[in-house]
Amino acid sequence: SERRFLQLNKCPACWGTSWCRKFLNGQLRLESWGRLRLFDFFNVKNVYFARYGEPREGSRRRLGSAQELADIDTKICRRATGRGRCDLLQALHATEFASLNGDVRLLTPDAVEGWSDLVHCPSQRLLDRLVRRYAETKDSGSFLLRNLKDSERMQLLITLAFNPEPLVLQSFPSDEGWPFAKYLGACGRMVAVNYVGEELWSYFNAPWEKRVDLAWQLMEIAEQLTNNDFEFALYLLDVSFDNFAVGPRDGKVIIVDAENVLVADKRLIRQNKPENWDVWYESKFDDCDKEACLSFSKEILCARVTVDHNYYAICQNLLSRHATWRGTSGGLLHDPPAEIAKDGRLEALLDECANPKKRYGRFQAAKELREYLAQLSNNVR
Repeated sequence: SERRFLQLNKCPACWGTSWCRKFLNGQLRLESWGRLRLFDFFNVKNVYFARYGEPREGSRRRLGSAQELADIDTKICRRATGRGRCDLLQALHATEFASLNGDVRLLTPDAVEGWSDLVHCPSQRLLDRLVRRYAETKDSGSFLLRNLKDSERMQLLITLAFNPEPLVLQSFPSDEGWPFAKYLGACGRMVAVNYVGEELWSYFNAPWEKRVDLAWQLMEIAEQLTNNDFEFALYLLDVSFDNFAVGPRDGKVIIVDAENVLVADKRLIRQNKPENWDVWYESKFDDCDKEACLSFSKEILCARVTVDHNYYAICQNLLSRHATWRGTSGGLLHDPPAEIAKDGRLEALLDECANPKKRYGRFQAAKELREYLAQLSNNVR
């Protein structure tokens, strides 16, 4: 049966009742070691395992850190009262979220722009999609904000502002082919998504043929999020080895941390034609000494139709010799077989994709790299 895990959403509002009932009815249970407070000292992200349903059904319960939650509570209090501590339920009614309660018909860009990465530059088309697909309401399917209950509307707005990851998973669901974990439900500060598998970093020293296949999938994800029939560009602003996981059975790579995703509406960009909208945008290589460094301008990501950011993020932080993780270096494609290393094509493509020497070189290198990895993957099968 499917393994599932629960992940804490950093939102102070209480969510859907269906999953709450499953908690109360004992269908979701922490495994024995997860109950031990001893582990809390080491477990800064509060990652626990649990069981869902029958004993053979698995569930993984993943929680955000207590400090992140405390920070969110403090931010809400400061918005409402100017103080760091307050009665949250009372404070929420004194924030800008409350102004969108009542008989407001639509969630509009001017009301929420900049609240989070997801809506750094929202279009009406994106916001209608978010509201229509919001799962924590009995009457989902309508893009009209006023069709939500006051409590549901408040929950949606707070989620959008403080941790929009559940909304990304609902609006771009895995059932439609998007490379994200499947959203299952919510209760309080917890959201449930399907268990994907071990995180990508555990495959750092996997056999060469496995790493080639994973690298090809990562480049395919970069392409899908950049260019798709929906004309929404989903830019990954946080790319590291622990933000992806690999299915143990199908070997499929899935994004398991979607909190920092910026969505740009290419249709709106073409319609509004901001300055240089049709000029290709090349992300600048960031040669820093830390893990998972990325250099980007959110404003430019929102204003250009052709952008290489996702290729850059995957190549620099995961695949190339510039990628570092937990003291290791060389990227996922380190130590290739002698004949591939001697040929030099793979290294050249990775270098150009991470740190291009030619104008628009990353676009071409990414295309050729996807094709080359597909070729290598077919040759080793």
